[in-house]
Amino acid sequence: MTNEHVLDRALGAYLGFACGDALGATVEFMTPKQIHKHYGVHQDIIGGGWLNLEAGQVTDDTQMSLALGQAIIDHQDWNIQAVADNFVTWLESNPPDIGNTCRRGIIRYRDSGELFGLPREDDAGNGACMRNLPVVLATLNRPDLFRIWSLQQSHITHNNPLSDAATLTLGLIVKHLITLGDSDACQQESDALINQYNQFSYTPYLGKASAYIVDTVQTVLHYFFNTDSFESCLIATVNQGGDADTTGALAGMLAGAKYGVQQIPERWLNQLDAAIVVNILRQTTALIKTTHI
Repeated sequence: MTNEHVLDRALGAYLGFACGDALGATVEFMTPKQIHKHYGVHQDIIGGGWLNLEAGQVTDDTQMSLALGQAIIDHQDWNIQAVADNFVTWLESNPPDIGNTCRRGIIRYRDSGELFGLPREDDAGNGACMRNLPVVLATLNRPDLFRIWSLQQSHITHNNPLSDAATLTLGLIVKHLITLGDSDACQQESDALINQYNQFSYTPYLGKASAYIVDTVQTVLHYFFNTDSFESCLIATVNQGGDADTTGALAGMLAGAKYGVQQIPERWLNQLDAAIVVNILRQTTALIKTTHI
């Protein structure tokens, strides 16, 4: 693909991610029945939810991604301590939400200087997977660094084989979509993950959308592979409820990379926090340039 196509798909992924975050946050922790009762079909970025957000406000998913992306841009390379330092700065900025596992890992680093936690069974949440898009964008042409950087940033807070495998798989799917637009390669990555850890199988889809990485990935892949547009993918995903800001963000990332930024509904882009949009536009261009260094 041309550089123009790559930028279109990369912007689609990052802006789609933020749209999914903002759309899903409204119905986070709700069940599909509760969502239907309150909203019918939830399809507009209106804020509210348990966090009482402003319309267009994003949560930890997008904020941590931006913190990670900024560390790469500032150093024009990889500096894992800078990534961790940015996470500490973010933690201390009084964010609207932060997962317990993320909080624990960031505080461990802040208080002890330990960059990586030991493997833990209860690290199998989605908090590392949700913030890895900047690594994907910065390593589009450097597959060896993609794996190293992804796992290092993950292990600041999440050190678990299931979390690791999911983070790498979704990252590779996004890479295929941005660089080649290859849906077959995406299915192959999904199949490889399920062959390695069969608990990720999403056929039949069981309807669980919690922050447990298996539930998250099942939900995202099910709706990504069974919808035919950015909008239908995102609406179906967030109306499943559960950890809807993260499932929405990750589904938006995949669908945005597949369909491109032009297919993201204008009503969603216009509703997003303007400062977040500007930051994502700036970061996406800068991160893609990093991949050629």
